[in-house]
Amino acid sequence: MRRRSPAILVTAVLFTVAACGPPSPTGAAKPGTATSAAASSPYGFAPAEQKDGKLVVWVDSTRLDAAKAYQAAHPGAQLDIVTYDGNANGSNTLKTKVQLFNRAGEGWPDVVFTTDNNTASWASQGDDAFVAPLDKGLIDQGTLDGFAKGALDVCTVDGTVYCLRNDLAQVVLWYNKKLFDEFGYQVPKTWEEYQALGEKVAAEHPGYLVGTAGDAWTPEIYLWGAQCPANQVTAAKAITVKATDPACVRGAKLIDKLVANKTMSLLPLFGPDFAKNQGGKVLMLPGPAWYGGAVFQGALKTPKGELAVGDALHWADQSPPVTGNVGGGAWWVSRHSARLEAAKDFVTWVTTADAYQVDKSPGYPAHAGAAAKWIAKQQESGYYAGDIAAPITAAAGQVWPGWGSPEFSQEAVWAKTVIPAQTAGKTVESLLADWQIAIEQQAQVFGYQVTK
Repeated sequence: MRRRSPAILVTAVLFTVAACGPPSPTGAAKPGTATSAAASSPYGFAPAEQKDGKLVVWVDSTRLDAAKAYQAAHPGAQLDIVTYDGNANGSNTLKTKVQLFNRAGEGWPDVVFTTDNNTASWASQGDDAFVAPLDKGLIDQGTLDGFAKGALDVCTVDGTVYCLRNDLAQVVLWYNKKLFDEFGYQVPKTWEEYQALGEKVAAEHPGYLVGTAGDAWTPEIYLWGAQCPANQVTAAKAITVKATDPACVRGAKLIDKLVANKTMSLLPLFGPDFAKNQGGKVLMLPGPAWYGGAVFQGALKTPKGELAVGDALHWADQSPPVTGNVGGGAWWVSRHSARLEAAKDFVTWVTTADAYQVDKSPGYPAHAGAAAKWIAKQQESGYYAGDIAAPITAAAGQVWPGWGSPEFSQEAVWAKTVIPAQTAGKTVESLLADWQIAIEQQAQVFGYQVTK
C-alpha cells in the first residue's frame, strides 16, 4: 500500500540504534583501496567488516507486519525493529538521519523500508553513499528477474538496481457496478470516454463523482497517464521539465472540465469531509491498486459486491496504452551493514514470501509470483463485483517509464503550488507554467541540471 497510513514519528528508540546497530566501518576498505576492494567483493562494493549481531530494520507502521512475519518465520533471527515515518509525504526523515550517521561514522540501519521510491536518487551517490547495489552479486539474479516488468526501474540509477520493490501502485479505474447498472452506463476505456461520461453524469445525476483532484498525488493519476513530460529524470543529477507540453495540457483540461461541472471533487480523499459528505456519491475513481482496500473498504465503507475494476484508462492515440502510478514502497540495504547476508535474506523474503506478500500485504506485490497469488486471494474474498485480476495485472505492466523519481517530492511541489490556487478557483491549465517554475526551482535546490 501507499504512504497514506498514519505516520509513526521517529521516537527516542531511533537514537538507540547507534548503540545496538552496526559498528563503524573500520573493517571497510580505506579510501585508497576502495576500488580494488569493490572489484574483489562478491557484492560489487567494498563492504564493512562482517560480524554477528542484531539486524537493524527500519519500517513504517504499515510494514511492521512484514518484519514481524519474518521474525515469526525465522525464530532464530536476531532483529532490532524500529518504526519511523517511512519518509511519508516527502518528510526526508531517512536522509536527515543518514547524514547524522555519516558524520558520526556509525548508527546506520541494515535494512530500511521507504514509502517513496526516491531514495536511490540521493543515497546511491557520492563517497558517502548509503544504499548498496543489489544486482552486482548481493541479490540473486533469479530473484531480480521475478519482479514485474519495470518494477525496479524507479530505483535503478545508471543501470544499477538499488532496491527491491515491496508493492506496485498502478492506476486503474475503480467503479461502482451497482450504480453503473442502475444508471445504464458503459464503463469507459479511454480518457475521452471518461470525460464524456463525466459530462453526462453532471447533466443526468448531479452530485455523483467520477474522480477527485484534491490530493497531492493527482498528477500521478491524470498527468503521468497522459505522458506529461514534467518529471523526466535523465541522469543522477539531471531532469527534464516540460510541464506546459501538449500532453500535460490535455490532462489538465480534463481535470478542469470535470471540476467545473462538479463531477470531480477537490476534497482530499482521506480528509474529514470527503467520506462524510461525498463518499456515498462515488460513481468511479481512477486511482492506484491500493484504493480497493484503503479507500473503498477502509475510508468509504463501500458495501460488498458493489466495487468493480476496469482497465487502466488511456488516451485514444496512445500506442501502446500507458497508465500512472501512485506510490508503492521499497526495501533498501545499507552499504554499511555488517550483516549483509542476513540483510539479503530479509529483503528477499519480505518481497517474495507468501507468508507476508500474499497473506498480509495490503498492496499489490511487486514480485510477479506473489502478485498472482495475492490478486487471486482478493478475488476469492467475495468483496468485489466481477473480475479484478485481469485489469490490475495488465496495468502493472503499463506504467509509463517517463515519470521519474528525483531526490525531491513531486507531490510536495504540487501541494504547495497547484492545490491552493486550484482551491481558490484557478484552473490547472492556467497553473502549468507556475508548476514548471516550481519544479525547476526545487530541482535546482537539490543540484539538478534542468532541461526545459
